[in-house]
Amino acid sequence: MAYSELIKSFGRIRVYLRSFYVYGFRHRDEFTEKSARSYDNERRRIESWLGDHMAFRQDADGRRVFLSVDSRAIPENPLYRAFRAKSFTDRDIMLHFHILDLLKVTGGLSVTGMMDELSDRLSEFDTDEMPDESTVRKKLREYAALGILKTEKRDRETFYTLGDDRTDISSWDAAAAFFSEAAPLGVIGSYIQDRLPEKFGQFRFKHHYILNALDSEVLCGLFSAIGEGRQLILSFHGQRRTALPLKVFIGTQSGRQYLLTWSPVRDRFSFLRTDRIDGMEDGGEPECPADLAARTEDFLSHVWGVTGNNSRRLDHIAMTVFAGEGEEHVVRRLNREKRCGAVVRIDDTHWRFSADVYDACEMLPWLRTFTGRISCLECTDKRVIARFRGDFDALARMYGGKSDAVP
Repeated sequence: MAYSELIKSFGRIRVYLRSFYVYGFRHRDEFTEKSARSYDNERRRIESWLGDHMAFRQDADGRRVFLSVDSRAIPENPLYRAFRAKSFTDRDIMLHFHILDLLKVTGGLSVTGMMDELSDRLSEFDTDEMPDESTVRKKLREYAALGILKTEKRDRETFYTLGDDRTDISSWDAAAAFFSEAAPLGVIGSYIQDRLPEKFGQFRFKHHYILNALDSEVLCGLFSAIGEGRQLILSFHGQRRTALPLKVFIGTQSGRQYLLTWSPVRDRFSFLRTDRIDGMEDGGEPECPADLAARTEDFLSHVWGVTGNNSRRLDHIAMTVFAGEGEEHVVRRLNREKRCGAVVRIDDTHWRFSADVYDACEMLPWLRTFTGRISCLECTDKRVIARFRGDFDALARMYGGKSDAVP
């Protein structure tokens, strides 16, 4: 098959980018799904979009290619270029221009009228590419769903007219540029910028999470299902799970996106990384309990991050922190970062943080940041205390000292 820069499905490119250029850094010989020629075609296709942002390293097994991006030097996420490479047929592009032009000239047509006009036009060309009525009908319905066309019932026929396009986007340059790099589904902002005479390129981001662009199609489907209250059959790593999507969370440290779901079968809340979702199917409308919204908020009030589920008991954790005179910043930080916990004053120099969470283990990185100030740490999950002390023992052995872990 000849090499082409265009693609039919973004899902295949998404898997390929993640496996070879983002997370895997695999070698050409490790590509076993198809032939080596398929690997070469995919590599050349990606290089045509991202050639300025690719690097490689040589090891004993050969050359490994990966993405190398300096966020200080790019005004726009380069991965958005892949969305502009969707393939189309000659008939698609022919119908696109003829349909829009005919509706502009005539003011509106039914499917029958559109077929008559197309027949007259195409008869002047030396071609047999006259589309059938079913194809034209589907194209008109597709454009109406996208808002390009408007529909109106006249007797028994549906008439199509051009949609209103009165939006002035000339003043949207800064907003669209910021949205495209900082918000979920930022690819929409990137498309808006394409319609501007000049792109706004003044923003630079210290923490630029460009990989979220690869999940745009998945995220769009999730948001649609959340808005319509539909459950989905989600596919990930060869597994399938039927669940109702509820909310999407974004980590401020890693930029990863997580989906909160509720399973009607197991009556369980749980999180799933969006970059692990390979596909989704409509699962219909589930039978939800009347208090599902209240139960969702109650579940989130006992979640520290994005692990744990309501099938286990709550862990109670309490930490006493020393903050002496002139160290009010420690107390302010406790109150600022307590999330679902509570902070109370014990005496002039000690403050107590406590929380009931579904998984106290994920709090360990945050707890360690108070090293040297913790005078007491307690948790109903004894593994948390053992892990906390074990880390300090390992650190002491590393430096040849004696551990003085928190009691």
